[in-house]
Parts: sequence; structure tokens; C-alpha cells
Amino acid sequence: MPTFSAYDGTKLAYHVFGDGPPVVCLPGGPMQASVYLGDLGGLSAHRQLVMLDLRGTGQSAIPQDAVSYRCDQLVDDVEALREHLGLERMDLLAHSAGANLAALYAGRHPEHINKLALITPSTMAVGLAITGDTRRETAQLRQDEPWFAGAFEALEAIVAGKATDDSWQAIAPFFYGRWDEVSQAHQAAEAGQKNQQAAAAFGAEGAFNPDATHTALAQFGPPVLLLAGEVDLAAPPRTMAEFAGLFPNAKLVVQPGAGHFPWLDDPDRFVATTAAFLE
Repeated sequence: MPTFSAYDGTKLAYHVFGDGPPVVCLPGGPMQASVYLGDLGGLSAHRQLVMLDLRGTGQSAIPQDAVSYRCDQLVDDVEALREHLGLERMDLLAHSAGANLAALYAGRHPEHINKLALITPSTMAVGLAITGDTRRETAQLRQDEPWFAGAFEALEAIVAGKATDDSWQAIAPFFYGRWDEVSQAHQAAEAGQKNQQAAAAFGAEGAFNPDATHTALAQFGPPVLLLAGEVDLAAPPRTMAEFAGLFPNAKLVVQPGAGHFPWLDDPDRFVATTAAFLE
């Protein structure tokens, strides 16, 4: 397992799948080990995937200073990885919460990005709010599912600010295009892959400045792919269209029937879309 040293000496790990020109991949969670990405549904057959374990997750070391888990500070870890790999410009792919890190990196180091792929991205860094109504409308697309009634009741509790731990567990099926054994196992493994202390620090005060990020992204020239899942509550297509509009050269693709993990829901379609963009 290859490692490198971050700016503060923290030893960070990454995992390599496949051959060809590298794509640096940033996981979400926030602060979840990269193992949940797998090889992104077979994307490694087209490109070499460099999966970073963010500090304090997976095989990467826990830093001395927990403040360094903040998203804006993680930008320096991505830059250290680029330098370690010897890449003047890199293709960067980020999933979910990792897209906040990618957006901040793109704002700070646009000259080092060749192409940027944001997969069902979180919008914290750019300050786009997802309304309860938007989440409800997206959820209604699943009303024929056998688990829908209980999950939708839990969603209503969350939107109303009356969530319990059980509520969050009950809505898990909404994040997958198919709530089958593969999806259930993927979801069950999540808790053991996340660093909760790091997750709490990731979006702490000072991590994000949406106005400044908007200004930076409006000047970001490289091609951008935003890939949304049609039924994804976390990154609904309507909000993803707004996100795409922040870039001068972005393309929005909505994967039919997909949730928050589109490489699980339809690997062939996901790989075809993403590989074509990265070529």
C-alpha cells in the first residue's frame, strides 16, 4: 500500500486500481475510508484509479491536530498527493462530500486540474440549499417500493426537525437505486468506515466561503462533469443543475434510476458516462 507525507508530516495512504492515465479519487462520507468506492463499478478497466484515504480514515494516519480535518485544510493533502504522483495536471473525481474538497481544490489550484468529475456531489462548499420539498418530490419517485411508507414517514420527521437515530436508518433505501443485498451490505459497512470526530470537524466554522468559491468556479476553465442520480435525495437533479451552472464549462448527466451511489445501481451506464468524459 503506497503512502506519502502530508504538509504536517501525517502519513497518508492511497490505493491504486487498474492501469492507464491516473484519476485521483476523493471519497465522501464525509471522512469515510475510500474502500466504499470499490473500483467505481469497473472504471479501473479504463483508467488507473488513485483512491485517497483522507487523514484519519482507512489506512491513513490520525493527525496530531484535529483541526486539520477541516475541509479547507484538506486541500493541502490533495496537493501533496499530486506532487507525490508527479502530475503537473490531474484528472480529479470526487463523490458526495468529497466534492466539497474538490471544489475548494479547484478554486485554489485550477492550473493543476485537467478534468473534474463530481459524482452525486454535496453542495456545502457552494452554499446551495436542498429544500424539504425537493427531497420529498424526489422521494415520491420511489412510492411503488415495498419499503416506501416507513421510509417516507421517517423522511417527513427529518424534514420537520424531529429526526431520531432510527429515522436516519429508515431512510437508507432512498440512497440506492435498488435496495437489494448488495446495497444493504454497502450501507451496513458505512459506520465502520467513518471517522466521526473527523466528520464533525470537516464542515466546522471557517471551512467554507461559498461566495468566494462561486467567484473562483466561475473562472474555472477545465471541463466538468456533474453526474446526478435520478432518485438521489442527497443530490437531487434539480440542485445539481444549479451546481453545474456555477461552472463555465460543465455538463450535467442524470443517470436514470440511480441513487447516491450510481456505480452500484448501474455499473455499465456509470462507467460508460464517466470513462467517456475522462477520455
